[in-house]
Amino acid sequence: MTAAQQAKRRVARRVSVLSGSALLVLAATGWTVASSRADAVNSSDPIVPAKAAFLVDATSGTHSVQLQAVGDEAKIINAAMPFTSGPVASARPFVVSGDEVDERRALLCLSQAVYYEAGFEPLAGRRAVAQVVLNRVRHPAFPKSVCGVVYQGSRTGVCQFTFVCDGALYRPPEAGAWEQARAIAKAALAGYVERSVGEATHYHADYVAPRWAPLLAKVRQIGAHIFYRWPGSWGQPRAFAGRYVGEPADPASLRPARIYLASNSASSSESKKSVYDGPPIARAPNDVGGLLDTSKGWTLNIPDPRETRSAASQVLAAQQQIKPAAPVAVASAAVPVGAAR
Repeated sequence: MTAAQQAKRRVARRVSVLSGSALLVLAATGWTVASSRADAVNSSDPIVPAKAAFLVDATSGTHSVQLQAVGDEAKIINAAMPFTSGPVASARPFVVSGDEVDERRALLCLSQAVYYEAGFEPLAGRRAVAQVVLNRVRHPAFPKSVCGVVYQGSRTGVCQFTFVCDGALYRPPEAGAWEQARAIAKAALAGYVERSVGEATHYHADYVAPRWAPLLAKVRQIGAHIFYRWPGSWGQPRAFAGRYVGEPADPASLRPARIYLASNSASSSESKKSVYDGPPIARAPNDVGGLLDTSKGWTLNIPDPRETRSAASQVLAAQQQIKPAAPVAVASAAVPVGAAR
C-alpha cells in the first residue's frame, strides 16, 4: 500500500470517527441527527427548544472553532461528506426597509462582510456570503439587523465573521474589490437572491474541517467556501420568518476596540479616518466559517507593517543616540499566514 493510500485510509477512519462522535454527543442530549440523505425526508420535523439550543451552542462561540483537521486532510474530509440530496429551496428576496440611516448602515455592514470574507472569491461565492448574512437576519437564531448579524460576537472575542475581530477593519481596502463588494451588497439589499445556496446560514473554508459540519446539511461549495443550512425544519423556508428591525446601532460603535502600540499614536489616529478601512489579509488556519478563535494566538490587533517599521525606527534612533555601538533587538508583530478568504 502506498503512502498516499495509507493517508486516505487514515482520513476515512477520521471521517467515520467524526460522524460517530457527533451522533454520540447528540444521543446524550436525546436527539439523533439525520444524515444528509435523510434530511429531505425529515425536513417537516418540528424543532424543539432543546434541539435548537444544542445546534446554536455547537455552531457558535468557543465550540464553533473546534476542528477535526486542517489543510489537505481537511479537504479530503470535506469532500467525503455528501451534499444534501433534497431540493435547495431558494430564499425569498430581501429588501432593506427603514430610513436613509438604516439603508446606509446595512449597505456598509453587508459590503464589509462580502469584501473581507470573500472579496477575491468567484462572483457567485461573494453573492453567497451576502445571502448567508440576509438568511441569518430572517432566522430566529440570529439578530434581526444586518449589522447585528455581521458584528455578532464582537464583544466576546469570538466573532461570527473573522474580519470583525482580527484588526482587518483598520486598514483601507483595495478600491476595485471594495466597489464590487458594495455593488453586490446593494443588489442583495434590493432583492437579488443567490439561489445556489438556498437558505444557507453557515459556511467555512475548504481547508478546515470543523466538528459542527456533520450536524448541518451540506448545500453547496463555491470557490473555497462550503455552505450549509440547518437540518430539518429549521433549515426550511418557513423557518425564516424573522422581522427585520432596521439598524439601531452605528457600525463604528460595534467594532472591537483596537489595541495600539504606545509609540504609534500618530499613525493610529490616521488609521481611524475612514469607516471603509480594512484590506484583504491572510486568514488564520483556524478560520472556521468566518469565526476567529483568539485562544490560538490571535489578538484583536494586527499592526500594519508600516507602523511596525516606523516604531522600530524610532526605538532604534533613540537607542543609538544613547549607546551607538549597542545592538538593538526589536520584536516585530508576526502576521500569521493562511489561505485568503
